[in-house]
Amino acid sequence: MTHLQPTRALFLDRDGVINHEVGYLHKAEQVRWVSGIFDLCRTAQELGYALVVVTNQAGIGRGLYTQSDFDQLTFWMQQEFAARGTTLDAVYCCPYHPEHGLGEYKREHEDRKPNPGMLLRAARDLSIDLRQSILVGDRCSDIAAANAAGLPQAFLLAGTETAACSGTYTPVNSLDTVAQWLVSRPAVVTA
Repeated sequence: MTHLQPTRALFLDRDGVINHEVGYLHKAEQVRWVSGIFDLCRTAQELGYALVVVTNQAGIGRGLYTQSDFDQLTFWMQQEFAARGTTLDAVYCCPYHPEHGLGEYKREHEDRKPNPGMLLRAARDLSIDLRQSILVGDRCSDIAAANAAGLPQAFLLAGTETAACSGTYTPVNSLDTVAQWLVSRPAVVTA
């Protein structure tokens, strides 16, 4: 039996980090890429990071679009990344909302950030070592999820939050700063 060596991941929130926030994005024509996202992802992959998207998608739970709409947009986004030389290794979404969800979607869920469920599930599914992984988010809930999952580094991209978040993180004004941090980081030795 082959034992896979745990890998490290760059966890990315979607709306506000990969694409600009437009409010319940669910169509390809609504996508406007955040500057530097493809360069950051190429750099991370070259350095051995898996690329994992972890996104709250309460719009599904609110009935504003369907899981199928999300899946179709995700497939399109994966093709756009591939066309630019990168691969999204996994995409996790949480459609639940404890207050505004409809029917089965109206509940708290371990996957809904600030809970760490999506990160923990990715770690199990992809043999990711969370102690060697990082997250880039644009909301305090992203930072809280990263901290709860035990990630040693989380970046808060400026533009969404108007006040400081609690928890441990590094504020950044651009994704280029994260890419530079990755390149300057010492190589990880796995035993």
